[in-house]
Amino acid sequence: MTRAFPQFLIALAAAALGIFAFAGCGNSVPTGAVAKVGDSTISQDEFEKWIGIAVRGQSQQQGGSSAVPDPPDFAKCVTAKKKVPLPKGQQKPSDDALKKQCKSEYDTLKGEVMRFLIQGEWVEQEADKRGIKIKDAELQKALEDQKKQVFPNDKQYKDYLKTSGMTEKDVLFRVKLNQLQEKLVQKVTEDAKKVSEADISAYYDKNKARFAQPERRDLRVVLTKTEAKAEQALNALNSGQPFKKVVKQYSIDEASKSQDGLLPAVSEGQQEKAFDKAIFSASKGKIEGPVKTQFGWYVFKVEKVTDASQQTLAQSKDTIKNVLRSRREQKALDAFVKQFREDYKAETNCADDYRVVECKNAPKGQSDTGPASGGNPGQPQQPAAPAPNQQQQPQQP
Repeated sequence: MTRAFPQFLIALAAAALGIFAFAGCGNSVPTGAVAKVGDSTISQDEFEKWIGIAVRGQSQQQGGSSAVPDPPDFAKCVTAKKKVPLPKGQQKPSDDALKKQCKSEYDTLKGEVMRFLIQGEWVEQEADKRGIKIKDAELQKALEDQKKQVFPNDKQYKDYLKTSGMTEKDVLFRVKLNQLQEKLVQKVTEDAKKVSEADISAYYDKNKARFAQPERRDLRVVLTKTEAKAEQALNALNSGQPFKKVVKQYSIDEASKSQDGLLPAVSEGQQEKAFDKAIFSASKGKIEGPVKTQFGWYVFKVEKVTDASQQTLAQSKDTIKNVLRSRREQKALDAFVKQFREDYKAETNCADDYRVVECKNAPKGQSDTGPASGGNPGQPQQPAAPAPNQQQQPQQP
């Protein structure tokens, strides 16, 4: 079973950048870099490239300008925003308001890009440690497969590259991260896939009731507001009138009335106590009632009885194997995620203006926010990169 790599890998919520002094150490960030992970650095140029891609993506989704916010004054950003048409009747914002908007957008995108680059470096380093490689031919095939799924023709793919600001090398980098993540998950959960016959048998014995079906009864019912109406319905049925006609004339229950009074597959304990007792003490084919309930008075007939059944161990085997395998894979993945974050965060330092939660020197008050347990965390987020439309955006690693 293939699992999506945990969302923590590039899908953390954006966090405000705090400010505090960081004392340099042996792993300090060199000039021209925004972060250092172990012995590897993430350059300022790489950051600028990806934030430009992110800004284009965000701006095109919002129908605005694609100008990169230019701190600290954000003059170009403010100028670009002034050119965006405003809805009729909306007051034109001041330069100061636009500057604050530019700064807020920049801080958010800066955090997203930093997380993308740092976590991407983590994935590459972990894959290298585990001997996981992606051959060029394998990478190219993965790209071609995605292009076929998303783009009707090569022209639209080239248009996508042009509008997103990415080169094919950048797209291949994303595809590579996706492939590495999938292989890491496979590696981490490899042992968890092993489920023995003894494991299956033990689970079955402990959860036998989960593989049982209780007795079920199909009914024809007439529900009336008063006992007098119920007696009239009962007399009509006993005189030989068909349920369809009697239901149409007397029943106030629209749900069963639309099916000629049919109430299928009723198991013990589903109905109100008095009605439930009457149903499961009634003989098949005999008209019963009236039975008083909080909803009114029931007249009914048991049309079909399906006996209780118990799935055998052999019949339940595949289901149990999948349940146990899924649980063990998730447990192994959760343990890996926790240790993975701790280990790589301890090796990650960021330049003062680029600190995010993944950094060892993260601002005070920030904490890891990856998923703590199961479920499908979904695809990791990457810097926004628009396709010709929302349906034509290539899969993100």
